[in-house]
Amino acid sequence: MREKIRKIILNAIEDDNLNFTVEIPKDKKFGDFSTNVAMILSKKLKENPRKIAENLLKRIYDDNLFEKIEVAGPGFINFYIKREAWIEILKDIFSKREKYFKINLGNNKKILIEFVSANPTGPLHIGHGRGAVVGDVLANILKFTGFNVTKEYYINDAGNQMKILGNSIKLRAIQLIKGENSIDFPDDHYRGEYIINLAKEIIDNFGNNVINKPVEFFTEFGINKILPEIVDDLKNFGVEFDNFFSEKSLFESKEVEKTLNYLKEKGAIYEKDEALWLKVENDEDRVVVKSDGSYTYFASDIAYHKNKFSRGFDILVDIWGADHHGYIARIKSAIKHLGYDAEKLKILLVQMVNLLRSGKKIVLSTRKGEFITLREVVDEVGKDAARFIFMTRKSDAHLDFDLEIAKLKSNENPVYYVQYAHARICSILRNSDDKPAISEISEIEEIELIKKINDFKHILAVSVKNYEPHLITYYLIELAGLFHSFYNKHKVIGNPTRIALITSIKDVLKLGLNLLGVNAPEKMWLF
Repeated sequence: MREKIRKIILNAIEDDNLNFTVEIPKDKKFGDFSTNVAMILSKKLKENPRKIAENLLKRIYDDNLFEKIEVAGPGFINFYIKREAWIEILKDIFSKREKYFKINLGNNKKILIEFVSANPTGPLHIGHGRGAVVGDVLANILKFTGFNVTKEYYINDAGNQMKILGNSIKLRAIQLIKGENSIDFPDDHYRGEYIINLAKEIIDNFGNNVINKPVEFFTEFGINKILPEIVDDLKNFGVEFDNFFSEKSLFESKEVEKTLNYLKEKGAIYEKDEALWLKVENDEDRVVVKSDGSYTYFASDIAYHKNKFSRGFDILVDIWGADHHGYIARIKSAIKHLGYDAEKLKILLVQMVNLLRSGKKIVLSTRKGEFITLREVVDEVGKDAARFIFMTRKSDAHLDFDLEIAKLKSNENPVYYVQYAHARICSILRNSDDKPAISEISEIEEIELIKKINDFKHILAVSVKNYEPHLITYYLIELAGLFHSFYNKHKVIGNPTRIALITSIKDVLKLGLNLLGVNAPEKMWLF
């Protein structure tokens, strides 16, 4: 319906490039839709917006679609849609089912989404879980709307953190063999129980003499044990990748060296204080090679992004932790220096998760190796609850995750609330002998539901445009709320139109939950 109104306006003003909005007013007294087109035109035409709006009324009125059109305030145009038009919309939705919402926004453009990419130095924690869901759901939405999506995990298997992992395992092995006080364990090393378990396993496999082997041996052993567990945890969480890309491979193929040499030739890298620096636009210049000749993480990241562009992707999406905010300017500068369009790189930041139990924050210590793993959270609350709750806020906003609420079978638990709406409709349809047949609608709540169902197309489009997958979650909670309220007030069985209406609601709930990677059960226990 938004697009219909938009096309009518565009035909009237004969300007396809005008950037105006068609929105649903918060106050229903201002109609079903409202546009600011007159205000936008006034800036261009240097005329009074209200006068422009009044002139437009005659050119955009459609007897078949509009009950009336009014000019409000400084020049907003409010549209009141005929009830018959909403009936036709419902008929269209009901006949096409999921296909009604299938919009081709991508035209098969190639998108690479790189997310999670946690160092293989230990189990995934809940912060990684949030990033995993954001990336996975975004990929689902982009695929549904016509993009050719590749999901990639960048394995940080090179650099100092890998050495620290190997040394952590080796030192724990020495302590297990020679006694806890035989050697000091550095504060910056990995302290989780999993390190001790890896040390025990390596001793069991190779004997006590293994402690004479170099750190690299322990590093390789650790990576080969930890990475498969990360992949398994993600799979258990409903997240699977199309490709795993090794950072180490960039050094083995000399891509890092070649990339930096190219940037030197272009004058984008210069030498200072015996180190090599990259020129960064709108920020401080950054070191890519230290004075001791070792590479920084930034050096391999530049080579990795060059590699991604060279594979022919139209858009790159990076999903990072919020602590990487300062990294954005430098990586975009590097991309420009390499000759690529930095606007083709989209970066989403994912904020921290506060883990709660019954409203109280769970205090942990990374320093002591105390943290709650993603696997533990999924085992306790289930995949569906974890995925849904991770998506209940915008990715760059802090999220409170209450383990007890996630387990509730009541309205307080948002995933249960939405899933129960789907199951409730399935139960009604099982108990109804009515054949769906859309004729007359008599209640305002029915129109509100049709409007809400129809609006899912718009939600999908905005989610894609702004890379905001959490909008799907917001929408589903609102739709479930409208349905529950409607069903509690009005009789459905015995009314063929309402049977068709709730069938369409069920279809949208299922589609939305599927995009979130969450099950849409047909039977559930009542709360």
